[in-house]
Amino acid sequence: MEALFGNVLNIQWQQVVMWAIGALLIYLAIKKQMEPSLLLPIGFGTILVNLPLSGAVTQVIDGATEVGILDVLFDAGIANELFPLLLFVGIGAMIDFTPLLSNPKLMIFGAAAQFGIFFTLCLATLLGFDIRDAASIAIIGAADGPTTIFVGNYMQTQYIGAIIVVAYSYMALVPIIQPPVIRMVTTKKERQIRMKYAEKSVSKTTKILFPIFITVVAGIFASRSVALIGFLMFGNLIRECGVLDGLSETAQKVLANLITLFLGLTVATKMQAASFLNAQTLMILCLGLVAFIFDTVGGVFIAKLYNVFSKEKINPMIGAAGISAFPMSARVINQMGLKEDNQNFLLMHAVGVNVSGQIASVIAGGMILSLFG
Repeated sequence: MEALFGNVLNIQWQQVVMWAIGALLIYLAIKKQMEPSLLLPIGFGTILVNLPLSGAVTQVIDGATEVGILDVLFDAGIANELFPLLLFVGIGAMIDFTPLLSNPKLMIFGAAAQFGIFFTLCLATLLGFDIRDAASIAIIGAADGPTTIFVGNYMQTQYIGAIIVVAYSYMALVPIIQPPVIRMVTTKKERQIRMKYAEKSVSKTTKILFPIFITVVAGIFASRSVALIGFLMFGNLIRECGVLDGLSETAQKVLANLITLFLGLTVATKMQAASFLNAQTLMILCLGLVAFIFDTVGGVFIAKLYNVFSKEKINPMIGAAGISAFPMSARVINQMGLKEDNQNFLLMHAVGVNVSGQIASVIAGGMILSLFG
């Protein structure tokens, strides 16, 4: 009986709280369909690692160390940044850069929408976080899960679990976070600005050369971003080269889904009660929201500034799509445009800004690593 039920006495209230958090993540994934491919394995993994003397994570029992499988996976896939980089190959294979290549000036707004990262970095530092922890928290504003994991792990932040959960949670909440912020900083007249879209053909050569060019430029000016941007652009090159359709489809579906599955479970090793339930986690939750808000505001303000000097006005809402929550942010902007004017179709413009934000967020992550890594 002692062997069967003795472990019940090892249950701590903090672990019960983490079970509830895990259950909440599973609920949001299934019922609300918020990033289900990641929040569900993270939620289940959170319960898994917070069972008393869980064999899924490394434990010291009677002086002997028993290595858990999730710690093995963490060392093999996240500690060396392998999982996030492999996931980037799949993401790159999913992205079509044609809307951006048709209108390259949209890259400006993708860059501007990274303002929240650097604003949050300063704020987190003022709140007392170590510079490496502050940089890891700030990268939540990249709205890019693999970049967040890569930077946070490279910086060896002790808050990696909270940072990842906050990043993916807010990415799923983009349709709730962005609209009120955009309405707050724009007028109804600005939101009703119509933008013509004339589809321009982009040559296959251009599509092939683009990922190579971006990799070289990013490597020169933000050398620490080479791995991130390189794997992303390699995935896109597989897509656009036209001779690796089978590999492109595998990268988009099988590879991306498999890595996401293992990534979610493995990240849960950092969701243990002792390291998660503290005041810093609540602060990270608030700082992550600040990063998303100021990303949105930065993109919109640069679009408004652009209109001051340009004869052909653009709808400033598309600047908010520079946040790298692809393609959710672009859809949100298009829906807002249609709500203001049912003939105002902004999707292709917003998608162009959105994919430029994907590139800009990775480069911003590389800059953070160069400056503080």
